[in-house]
Amino acid sequence: MISESGAFVKGMMLGGVFCVLVTLLGHIKMDSSTKSHEHRHLQAPKKEDVLNLSEDERLGLSHSIRVYCIILVKPKDLSYWAAVRETWSKHCDKAEFYSSEKVKVFHSIVLDTEDMWLMMRKAYKFAYENYKDDYNWFFLAHPTTFAVIENLKYFLLKQDSSQPFYTGRTETSGDLQYVNGDGGVVLSIESLRRLHKVFEDPDKCPEQGGVIWKLSADKQLAVCLKYTGVHAENAEDSEKKDIFNTKSVGSLIKEAMSSHPQQVVEGCCSDMAITFSGLAPNHMHVMMYGVYRLRAYGHSFNDALVFLPPPGSDND
Repeated sequence: MISESGAFVKGMMLGGVFCVLVTLLGHIKMDSSTKSHEHRHLQAPKKEDVLNLSEDERLGLSHSIRVYCIILVKPKDLSYWAAVRETWSKHCDKAEFYSSEKVKVFHSIVLDTEDMWLMMRKAYKFAYENYKDDYNWFFLAHPTTFAVIENLKYFLLKQDSSQPFYTGRTETSGDLQYVNGDGGVVLSIESLRRLHKVFEDPDKCPEQGGVIWKLSADKQLAVCLKYTGVHAENAEDSEKKDIFNTKSVGSLIKEAMSSHPQQVVEGCCSDMAITFSGLAPNHMHVMMYGVYRLRAYGHSFNDALVFLPPPGSDND
């Protein structure tokens, strides 16, 4: 009797584990039409690529890349919200804040939800339906992220927005490759079009996560995009350094001092870095000073391509 009872309990436990696995796999299952994807890396153009262009071609390129910035915020982020509003977001061709609820202090597009995945879905849906004809690249960021939009545009020079691109700092979770939202997420208009369409299919792209295990918003985004044939691509400079960072400059420098004490700068960050994350509001203002204002007298900075910020960007 004891052995039969033990076998029964063991069977119940195994059955429970099996049910959990079925639930998890059912949440992130891929249909038979979804093929395995070999991870790729997208690289920024080399300086020589731009120098070989004619002046008319350079001018055309500088005007052809239009970036719409989506910043997801909550009332608790008010000080970060203010810092982003006063600093780097002014360099987007258009930037709008999407808030979980109405806040009287700043204007925002109210999403009426605290759930980050629902916020992301609603923001992307609104952006596509209202701006699909005005912008060809869509950059999503959190309020603790600092972005250099001119470097983003430089990186996008080699990319065709009519093709499906989904890029940033990629990470892997099991078989799923996704872009870490802390470093910012970039979608081409074609990727956003496909995402908007798959939103209508609750089996492939549900509004709510799994019953037992809920995926993070950036992982859920990758699942939905994967169903449409869009896969995460890691963004790098021409030297294969990451340009979307999920840590602050200070943290990256400390790590470089520990691991590469003789080459701190080279071991820290790319010269063409696009984002840094985890910044306090006052650090964003310091970053603006270093990126846009500080210049060494007597040195000329003549880049082959110029991306002029929109009118009103009086902080650079």
